[in-house]
Amino acid sequence: MVATYDADRVNNRRSDPYSRRSSKDKDRDDKDVVTVSVSTGYTNKGFKGDNDNDLAKPPVEPIEDESIPKGKFKLSRKEKWRILKNIAAVSLAFMVQFTAFQGTANLQSSINAKEGLGTVSLSAIYAALVVSCIFVPTFVIKRLTVKWTLCLSLLCYAPYIAAQFYPRFYTLVPAGVLVGLGAAPMWAAKATYLTQVGAIYAKLTDQPVDGIIVRFFGFFFLAWQTSELWGNLISSLVLSGGAHGGGHDHNTTVSEEALRSCGSNFCVLGNKGLQNLNRPPDSEIYEISSIYLACIVLASIMVALFVDPLSRYGENRKKTGTELNGIQMLSATAYQLKKPYQQLLIPITVWIGMEQAFIGADFTQAYVACALGIPLVGYVMICFGVVNAICSLLFGTLMKYIGRVPLMALGFAVHGVLIWVLIVWRPHPNSPHIFFTISSLWGVGDAVWQTQVNGLYGTLFRRNKEAAFSNYRLWESTGYVVAYAYSTHLCARMKLYVMGVVLVVGMMGYAIVEIRHSIKARRQKRLAEDPKAAAAEALAQNTVEETDDEKDDIDDEIIITHL
Repeated sequence: MVATYDADRVNNRRSDPYSRRSSKDKDRDDKDVVTVSVSTGYTNKGFKGDNDNDLAKPPVEPIEDESIPKGKFKLSRKEKWRILKNIAAVSLAFMVQFTAFQGTANLQSSINAKEGLGTVSLSAIYAALVVSCIFVPTFVIKRLTVKWTLCLSLLCYAPYIAAQFYPRFYTLVPAGVLVGLGAAPMWAAKATYLTQVGAIYAKLTDQPVDGIIVRFFGFFFLAWQTSELWGNLISSLVLSGGAHGGGHDHNTTVSEEALRSCGSNFCVLGNKGLQNLNRPPDSEIYEISSIYLACIVLASIMVALFVDPLSRYGENRKKTGTELNGIQMLSATAYQLKKPYQQLLIPITVWIGMEQAFIGADFTQAYVACALGIPLVGYVMICFGVVNAICSLLFGTLMKYIGRVPLMALGFAVHGVLIWVLIVWRPHPNSPHIFFTISSLWGVGDAVWQTQVNGLYGTLFRRNKEAAFSNYRLWESTGYVVAYAYSTHLCARMKLYVMGVVLVVGMMGYAIVEIRHSIKARRQKRLAEDPKAAAAEALAQNTVEETDDEKDDIDDEIIITHL
C-alpha cells in the first residue's frame, strides 16, 4: 500500500470551503511532498471485523514505483550530492574546452593579422552562431537530449583548432562556421541543464530557486573563466620560451612615434609596420594548437563519462498530445522574441558580446600587442581570467544577500569608467602594471554580466529555458558579430564610443525589466493573500497572463522521499 500526497490533492482540500481541518493539517500541507511505502496491509486489532474471514483484504501493491502518479518521479534528499557532482563535471568540461578555444581566440587578431584573417574567422563563428541560435538548439536538444548535445557540440570546435596548422580563408572561415553552428546548442544545453537541476536542488534543500540558479551559474563561470588562465598560460609559456619571445628587449626599442599609434589611436589598416605585431614562428603555433586540440577531445569525453543524463531529473518525461512538432520547436526561439522582457533585455545582451569581443581582440591588439608585444598578450589576459573567475563565484553568492540590482550597478560603473580611461590613456611599455590593472577590472565587470544576466534569463523564462537561452546566445553573438565586423574599419576610439552608447541603452532596458518584474511580484503576493481579489481581477481582465517567471512545472513533478 502506498500513500502519495501531491500538490493537486492538497489544493483540492484547500479549495473545499466545507472541509474542517485542524492547524496540524494545515502545517502538514505546507511541508514537502512525501511518498510513504508500506510492504503489507495494516491490521486494526481494535476492530474485530478485520480478522473475519468474510472480509477480503486489499491486495498488496506488487511494485512500489507503480504507485507514483504518472509524470512524477521520486528523488531522495541525498540526490543533492549527485547534482553537485554533475555541476562540477559540466563546469570542468567547459573549462578544459575553453582553455583551448579562448587561448586560440585571444591570439587570432595578432597571429593571423594579415588581411584581418583572425578577426574574419571570429566574425564567421558568431555570424553562424546568430543563425544557429534561431533554428538549431531546440531542435537538436529535443532529439539528442541535453547530455549528448553537449558532447557533439564540444567536438565541433576541433576543426577550428586544427585549421591553425594551415590558416587560410578557405580553412579558418568554414571551421569557424562549424564552431558557430555547434556553439548555440552547446550553450543552450548547458544553461538548460544548470537551470533545471538548480530548480530541483532548491526543492531538495528548501531554498529559493533564484538564488540557487545564480549560485550554480556562479560556480560554472568560476571554472569557465579559469580557462582564460590556463589557455593564456599555455600560449604565453610557449611563445615566451621560443625564438619569438626569448627575452623582451624588443619592446624597449619601439619608437615613441610608433607608440602614438597604439591605444585609442590604433587603426588596424594603418599599423602594418609595427614589429610587435609580427607573426610568431609556425613551430610555436603548431605546438600550441596540438595542446589545444587534445583539450577539445578530453572535454567531450568528460561529459560522456561523468555527467548524468537530464532524464534523471525530468527531461522528456511528459509525452502528451501537446508536444511540439519539429516546425513548432524550430519557431520556439523566434516566438520568444515577442515577450516584452526579452525585448528589453536585447541591448544589455548585445553589450555582453561587444565587451567580450573588445577585450579578446581589440584590447589585446591595439593596447597589449602594440605596446608590449604578442608574448605578453597571454599574461595580461591571465589577469582578466583569474579576476573574472573569482568574481563570478563571489557575485553568485553575494546576489543572495544584496540582490541583483547593486551588482548590475557595479558592472555598469566599472565598465563605464574603463571605457573613459581607455579613450584618454596612452599605453606605454614603461607602465606594464596599467595593462594588468585594466584587464583585471574588465574581468570584474564581465563577471557581473555573466552571472547576473544569465541568472536573470533563468529566472524570468523558467518555462521556456531552451528558447530563452538560445535568444541569449543569439543577441550576445550579435554583439560579437557587430564588434568584429567593424574591427578592421573603425579605430579603437570610435569602437569605445559605440560601446559606451550600447552600455547606457542596455542598462536602461534592464532597469525597466527590474521595475516591471518587482511590480508584478508585489501584485502577485497581494493577490495570493486575497483569493477573492485574485478571482475578481482574473475575471475582469479575461486574459491569460504570461507565466514564464512563475513556478516551474518541474516543482509539481518531484516527490521527495524522507525514508
